[in-house]
Amino acid sequence: MDRIACPWLIRRFVDPAAQFLFVPTAEVEAVGEKYDATLFDVPFDAAGTFWSHRGEKCSFDTMIEEFELTTEPLLRLATVIRAADTDRLDLAPEAAGLLAASLGLSRLYRNDLEQLDAGIALYDALYRWARDAGGEAHRHPRVDTPITEGK
Repeated sequence: MDRIACPWLIRRFVDPAAQFLFVPTAEVEAVGEKYDATLFDVPFDAAGTFWSHRGEKCSFDTMIEEFELTTEPLLRLATVIRAADTDRLDLAPEAAGLLAASLGLSRLYRNDLEQLDAGIALYDALYRWARDAGGEAHRHPRVDTPITEGK
């Protein structure tokens, strides 16, 4: 979750021109140093990894707090991301769907940057849900129900 959620957060609320590198774990520190990059969500205690999990919270939570992006929609979204990222699906009912969609994206796009591009739309939609539709339920019947011709 964090590998797509954090870049989404940065591009949407911090720096729209931010660039991201995805590298094998063994190369993270060397590549980070070479490009003077800021490491985040590193799966080990790398030197200088400020943007990572803290206690029961995930890297997305850390960024929300440190960038002071504590709006209600982002906090709601953070709970869903934390639940999916830390395998605590009981924290938010939407977490199972996010986990499923994220795993699907990882199978559709083996290239990390392509996965990020596809994931941006997913997180845009989740943010709009958290911002505008969090209390809305799916209701039937719809007035404009789709039909298939010839059936």
